[in-house]
Amino acid sequence: MRITLAYGTTGLPVELPDERTTVVEPIHQAASQRPAALLRAALREPVAGSPLRQLARPGQQVAISVCDITRAQPRRQMLEAILDELDGVIRPADVTVLVATGTHRSSTPAELLAMLGPRVLGDCQVLDHVARDRSMLTDLGMVGDVPVLLNRYWVAADLRITTGFVEPHFFAGFSGGPKMVAPGLAGMETTLELHNARRIGDPRATWGVCEGNPVHDALRAIATATGVDFALDVLLNDEQHITRAFGGPVLAMHTAARSVARREAMRAVPERFDIVVTTNSGYPLDQNLYQAIKGISAAAEIVRDGGTIVCAAECRDGLPDHGSYAHILASRATPAELLAAIDASTTTVPDQWQVQVQARIQARARVLVHCAGLSAAQLAAAHLEAADDVTETVARLIRDQPAARIAVLPQGPQTIAYVAATR
Repeated sequence: MRITLAYGTTGLPVELPDERTTVVEPIHQAASQRPAALLRAALREPVAGSPLRQLARPGQQVAISVCDITRAQPRRQMLEAILDELDGVIRPADVTVLVATGTHRSSTPAELLAMLGPRVLGDCQVLDHVARDRSMLTDLGMVGDVPVLLNRYWVAADLRITTGFVEPHFFAGFSGGPKMVAPGLAGMETTLELHNARRIGDPRATWGVCEGNPVHDALRAIATATGVDFALDVLLNDEQHITRAFGGPVLAMHTAARSVARREAMRAVPERFDIVVTTNSGYPLDQNLYQAIKGISAAAEIVRDGGTIVCAAECRDGLPDHGSYAHILASRATPAELLAAIDASTTTVPDQWQVQVQARIQARARVLVHCAGLSAAQLAAAHLEAADDVTETVARLIRDQPAARIAVLPQGPQTIAYVAATR
């Protein structure tokens, strides 16, 4: 069979044997033909609480958080819907749009224009959150066992609005909702505690689990303790178009959105597979290898112990060259040594969580990566094998294992397959 994998902006056609290949995809949802009306309805008819306009008062300072360039959020549509809804009550000059970068790099001017459009850039203040800049943070003390430092523009605002999109997340359960406060707008100290080895290593810190997940439990607690006035999230189809929109109090909204996302994106399979071909959902999520661990993690849910994962991710931004991911990978000779070092350490360093997940997967399965942005030597330095051609790589694996069963996740982590007997 000929399958097009989500890869970069163009896709990647591959050929796999019909008789032994299972394709696992989300339930396709048609794009809304009237996305502006859908967003307006979510703002006016929230799942609970008051409509957004009733929360606004003239003269208020408004902060709105949006995803950074590594996410496929339709920011421009969502922000313009909010500005339209607040028109006549809130001046655009009193609105600050905060790009919730978490620990990622700041946006370029071209990226901001592409993400937000000229209206938002021209009418509102737009700022990238910088987790390492203490002058940008307000210390709010402890929430449970987490020291909470948040973006000072967010803390100082009179009306705080999160925006995002909801899909399964490999250790936070689901994206969107409270994640747009922390880690999205959190200081490094907060993020390191949220991503420590104990939390990330907990078996409940996984796809589709929120309550009882030590990561998501902490995110909800922070959002509740520090205050979100309104939240707007959407669901996207495999073409990154809006299918549904949800508005309201952040926790109630997120509960409603993720219940639908779970039904559409999580697919049961009867057993584990010898070979799993996956992606990182194409651009923008597959910009770098760090992000591609999500697609590899999705495959790990259904690969057998000792099996093989083949991931296609463009990685146009390399490893990337910012952050600590590459440095941590280079600090030990093998994934097993990396995992042992992380487990033994009493401190958390930036990006170790991605290495922890990667090394944990590699303790069970062989991982090969097809990408244009990294050489075979760079992949080897990251403890991964290169797959120059996905079709040929799978054919070679089958020659070595004639009875191999194959699964394909063409949309990567947009589909979370799981073995039916395990959930």
